[in-house]
Amino acid sequence: MKNTHFSTLLIDWYKSHHRDLPWRNTQNPYFIWLSEVILQQTRVKQGLPYYQKFVTTYPTVKDLAEAPLDEVLRLWQGLGYYSRARNLHTTAKDVLAQYNGNFPTNYEQLLALKGIGKYTAAAIASFAANAPIAVLDGNVYRVLARFFGNDTDIASPAGEKVFREIAQTNLPPQEAAIYNQALMEFGALQCTPQNPDCLFCPLQKDCAAYNTGKQNELPVKNKKIKIKQRYFYYLIFQSEEGKIALKKRNGKGIWEGLYDFFLIENEASYTEIALYDTLQEATGIELQQIIAKSNTFSHQLTHQRIEIIFVHIRSSELPNFKDLQWYSLEEAHLLPKPIIIANYIDQYFRKKQKNNKKTTE
Repeated sequence: MKNTHFSTLLIDWYKSHHRDLPWRNTQNPYFIWLSEVILQQTRVKQGLPYYQKFVTTYPTVKDLAEAPLDEVLRLWQGLGYYSRARNLHTTAKDVLAQYNGNFPTNYEQLLALKGIGKYTAAAIASFAANAPIAVLDGNVYRVLARFFGNDTDIASPAGEKVFREIAQTNLPPQEAAIYNQALMEFGALQCTPQNPDCLFCPLQKDCAAYNTGKQNELPVKNKKIKIKQRYFYYLIFQSEEGKIALKKRNGKGIWEGLYDFFLIENEASYTEIALYDTLQEATGIELQQIIAKSNTFSHQLTHQRIEIIFVHIRSSELPNFKDLQWYSLEEAHLLPKPIIIANYIDQYFRKKQKNNKKTTE
């Protein structure tokens, strides 16, 4: 499917309507890569300050490669999908070792790096070197499906092949970078998932979805995400000196390499009595050691919904659990943590300190 006006109209629209974002004002493949990784599953407004922090803290791929992983994870804290940060660090090390710190712009070389898939490789190659390779992301799928009236399921292997061919067929070889940027930006600002601005759309005349009233039916995506429900009970051991016990998560998982409290996980929520019985059996603590118990916090991830309760326990010495260590609140603040843990530590103990201050006054 080729439309001779499609790319011209898109590029003209982009020149007048695109957002001025820092990664669009550079051809540095390292900076472009950072932006692409940060913006995966993340909105521009949320990702922008993280991009600025990373390019300031690690102005070269060598700086990132030589940084401790804990430091990288701490800088990433709050952005979620921490495997991105771990892959980021690994890829930086690989680029330093394989390319002497010169980030590649060749599509095949990029694909060989950890954490870089077809979309990211195409984005870096085209934005940094104007390589004539089309990008394919959610915004691009939507624009192409609506404009060309294609109802192939975008979640299917056939869908990727069909839409990649459409995107590539309509790519002007000498303007690959701006064409790819325009496609994505058009989907983000004009041809949005809900309530697309069809009235003032420059593609309106030739848009199959507009002319058949199928804007809300395209693109077709039949794959449904199954949400797993989990129940976390975090035990916060607190010493008389004001320290708290944390451990580093090992093994594979969404929070690998981050720090959290001793965890008891269950397939369902505990009743009050069952919870205390479980805590006593798992840790040997006495009920009088329990200082406080939080309300339930809900933490939503793409494929998981986690219900979390924090239980505060007074302890004069470290419990005999592997990997738990005492940390002052200042030390704990510097550790990379899941955002739900970071926020709870900050809010609970800051509130407690304020209340103590008021009492002494």
